[in-house]
Amino acid sequence: MELRGIEPENTERWLAENVPGLRPPVAFSLVSGGRSNLTYRVVDADGAVWALRRPPTGGVLTTAHDMSREWRFISALHGTGVPVPDPLAYCADESVTGAEFYVMGFVDGHVLAGPDSAESFSAAARRRAGLATVECMAALHGVDPDSVGLGDVARRDGYLERQLRRWQRQVHQSGAPDLALLDAVHDALLAKVPRQETGIVHGDFRPGNLSFSPDGEVLAVFDWELATLGEPLADLGWLLATWVEPGDELPPATALGPTAEPGFPTRAELVDRYVALAGRDVSDLPYYVAFQRWRSCCISAGVRARYLAGVMGDDGYVAEARAKNELRQAEAAWQAVQELS
Repeated sequence: MELRGIEPENTERWLAENVPGLRPPVAFSLVSGGRSNLTYRVVDADGAVWALRRPPTGGVLTTAHDMSREWRFISALHGTGVPVPDPLAYCADESVTGAEFYVMGFVDGHVLAGPDSAESFSAAARRRAGLATVECMAALHGVDPDSVGLGDVARRDGYLERQLRRWQRQVHQSGAPDLALLDAVHDALLAKVPRQETGIVHGDFRPGNLSFSPDGEVLAVFDWELATLGEPLADLGWLLATWVEPGDELPPATALGPTAEPGFPTRAELVDRYVALAGRDVSDLPYYVAFQRWRSCCISAGVRARYLAGVMGDDGYVAEARAKNELRQAEAAWQAVQELS
């Protein structure tokens, strides 16, 4: 059966020449989840497993799916206190399979991506997973970009202004309809930008992009496509906007995760643990939560436009439901930004 995004013969030949220890023939399969960059499981003749990452097969927006950037971050952070998959090989030759791609070690862990994804975890492991998530985030924010060769990967000033400009531009370029409310939230956020510091920002830091051991420790951080230099509190704001608690009326800013289940720490406990480790002033967190709800709407609207155009992998995406959630997120962001001092 044809697998979108992979030219099997060309890719197999390239892998055999560039990935140490890989022995053809190989089998490819699309990893479930991930509606932006595509991740494939690669199994060779000996049963060894790797992971291959490439952009979507169409509708790619400028800078939105830069494989070389993602490769640079995991390569730089490999060997630090931030767990990432082993970076193995990068291919800039788009003739191999239609786009640049890279190969990394396959991390055999548990990703807490769906509402039932923590069923096998004990209450203690769930609590550990939640605290380990924010501990890993604090470790990332403690890495000096210059010390790992990332000091020149992006500008060091104006992170929020750049982000507001980028997502505003990209959501309009995507062809998504009905953007008046998002435009209004954008303008309100731009008018209330707080003072910013600079560190490494992952851009999508949440349990659904982490791999965990059965006892809740973080094995690896995935999906570095949005990583940049900027205000680290943006990552914490995103984690809070996506973290579900029992009784929440507003849906999370991304797909529903398992964190409302018994055992997981609360959002307040996550913040307390982060502050204890990072020693940062978090008084501007409400701004970053509002900003991340707006950003989530921009990303979701763009993904929905690409999916409806037929250029994303088919993994059960429900466009109508996501459109309704986008509206609720945009309304929540609008209300939150109006309440900022």
